Amino acid sequence: MEARHSALCAEEAEEVVKELRAALAEAGISLPSLGLDPVSLAREAPCPLVELGRCSVETARRIAAVVVR
Repeated sequence: MEARHSALCAEEAEEVVKELRAALAEAGISLPSLGLDPVSLAREAPCPLVELGRCSVETARRIAAVVVR
């Protein structure tokens, strides 16, 4: 049961990353390091975290402007 839960968590996390990447692209924003945190995937029962990564000040401003809408 736990292995199935972990697999579903990983699948869901991958789908969310795709959705977020598409939403950001629609707003003209790219986060090249967006992905799943490898350390959280390496756990015995993985429940992955989404890593947004670092970005420039300009990209951070653009993200803030989109979020405020």
